[in-house]
Amino acid sequence: MDFEFILMLKEVNLSIEEIKAFVHGFDEEKFLEMAKAKQKEIGEKIEKLRRVKAVLSQKQEQLLLCQNINDMDIRIENFRKEELLTVPYKFENDDFMEVFRYVQDTWSPEQYRNGIGSYISLEKASEGQFESYDGLYSPVLKREKNGQVVKRPGGKYLCGYLKGPWSRLPVLYDKMFSYAREHSLLLTGYAYEKGMNDFMIGSEENYVTQIAIKIHNIPDS
Repeated sequence: MDFEFILMLKEVNLSIEEIKAFVHGFDEEKFLEMAKAKQKEIGEKIEKLRRVKAVLSQKQEQLLLCQNINDMDIRIENFRKEELLTVPYKFENDDFMEVFRYVQDTWSPEQYRNGIGSYISLEKASEGQFESYDGLYSPVLKREKNGQVVKRPGGKYLCGYLKGPWSRLPVLYDKMFSYAREHSLLLTGYAYEKGMNDFMIGSEENYVTQIAIKIHNIPDS
């Protein structure tokens, strides 16, 4: 049997006993069965690595952005359309660890490692009703049994950035709503909040939080 073929069998994680069986008595049917199973296994590994790469790229972009923003910055940014996995959550207190425990009980580790955010209706945000959020979201990696998938539209978003405790978020919302009025921007949908560096920060004092709200009356580029 060709030496390169034996090396290939080893690279697809066949055991020594399995390789010996092919060397000493090649069975076409067993090989076809093995080839089909291994191709499926390799495909699943490739897909998993693709998702890991995408998460690493996202975290890299977020950290680079954090290095170039100031507290209470407001910007208009382009967002791509995205599917979000959502679950209801009221945020009766500001305990981040309680939120994380809830997410751990709800979604798979692969899903919540892709990032977690919260969302609230513009009506509640404009009236200061921050004691009653609409829920949590995470960009969809794959379908989960818990949570509803919703589509967040792409286009122009008004974005605000906060450095520090969540208790200051109402101040940023007020500033964003004032900015929208001054520039005649019509906001629509929900306000989406997410931590930009929460995967590496242990203290809320160092958190960078992004608020993103869809702009209805600026043409998408």
